[in-house]
Amino acid sequence: MPVETPALRRVRLSLAPLACALLLLAGCGRDDATPASGSGDTAAVESQSQVVEWALPATTPGSASPDLVAGPGGQLLLSWVNSREGRRHVFQFSRFDTAEQRWRNAPTTIAIGNRMFVNWADTPHVLPTADGALWAHWLQKNGDAPYAYDVALVRSRDGGSNWGAYTVPHDDGTQTEHGFVSMWPQGDGIGIAWLDGRNTVGASHEGHEADHDAHTGGRPMTLRAAQFDAGLARVREQEIDASVCDCCQTAAAVTAKGPLVVYRGRTEGEVRDIMVTRLEGEGWTTPAAVHADNWVMPACPVNGPDVAAQQAGVVVGWYSAQSGTPQVQIAHSMDAGDSFAAPIVLDRDATVQGRVAVALDERQAWALWMREDAAGTQSLWLSRRSPDLVTEYERLEVAQPQGRGRGTGFPQMQVLGGQAYIVWTDVVDGAPQLRGVRVVR
Repeated sequence: MPVETPALRRVRLSLAPLACALLLLAGCGRDDATPASGSGDTAAVESQSQVVEWALPATTPGSASPDLVAGPGGQLLLSWVNSREGRRHVFQFSRFDTAEQRWRNAPTTIAIGNRMFVNWADTPHVLPTADGALWAHWLQKNGDAPYAYDVALVRSRDGGSNWGAYTVPHDDGTQTEHGFVSMWPQGDGIGIAWLDGRNTVGASHEGHEADHDAHTGGRPMTLRAAQFDAGLARVREQEIDASVCDCCQTAAAVTAKGPLVVYRGRTEGEVRDIMVTRLEGEGWTTPAAVHADNWVMPACPVNGPDVAAQQAGVVVGWYSAQSGTPQVQIAHSMDAGDSFAAPIVLDRDATVQGRVAVALDERQAWALWMREDAAGTQSLWLSRRSPDLVTEYERLEVAQPQGRGRGTGFPQMQVLGGQAYIVWTDVVDGAPQLRGVRVVR
């Protein structure tokens, strides 16, 4: 039986109606909804969880920017970037077997170099495919301007032991920003979406985030997507949205009706709501809002959405502050993203930082988010809910990172076998280092 880490405090919320009332009084409200009919072993789903340490292979100080993705055969792939002063950036990964509960390989290098662009919010990703290949991307400087960089896309035929030369999925050749990538398996290759700055050529960069936010003189970033076959040949490339938020993450999931991409949009009136689009045949559906928050925001909040899917079921989680108070919301779709139910507010007050991750399996939905109080103390919270989001089974505080502000980056979560695997960047003695936990019952 796993032993709960003393440093981690669990808060168990009762499922009784009184607890729901207490949540509402605390400001963690949700919209009224009709309870869904129960199915399966409800008692098992609602059983209490334990938060236990998950020892990670990335033990070197300077490790940050984690990515965690589920692969075939119950495996998880963890990737990260190690950056230390005076040394080149190193992009690495390891593979975890959830059945055997062990790491299958020591940290393996994907890429290394001084020209790698490393940013706390715009991070690399890996993607395993059913043929045993492993795809990866990182950001590569292509000019002297602070935000002049390309997306570098690479494939390993043998699961990560050897890597070929990288290709650039966009062919505009401009020394502008290209990043905030999401990837998904498609056919014998992959699909990839990114934020593209080709239309911002010549614009100045000045924003509320000193190291990244890009106000582009009225010239918006765009959302583009492409598909690549197993030989790294581009099949097609398309513009999906001509105006999007400058520096919020994109996310993708594969539904029963095709790949779904979510992102933060941007209108002429600076409304920055979460948008969704799905690939149908060779084209993308017209982007639509997951919910009309109508959040007017004159600068990028650097806080993108996350998405998870199981066949036609989809959940999207995101941060917003349309009422002036930060909040985390989550919404559910039963038709592969064609429409969404009214969102449920998971958390709402001045301490909410967002940085949301979501997961969905056959029995429940999971949402992870971050808070930071006035004293600078951060905490990671997990809500475990029914697939339709109506019933909250449990709410846990899973960690209290030592880092502050953007130093802890964006936490990552995957759920396999009814367990949640969570990774985040901590700051120990002034240096970033990865930490992990498992949520088990």
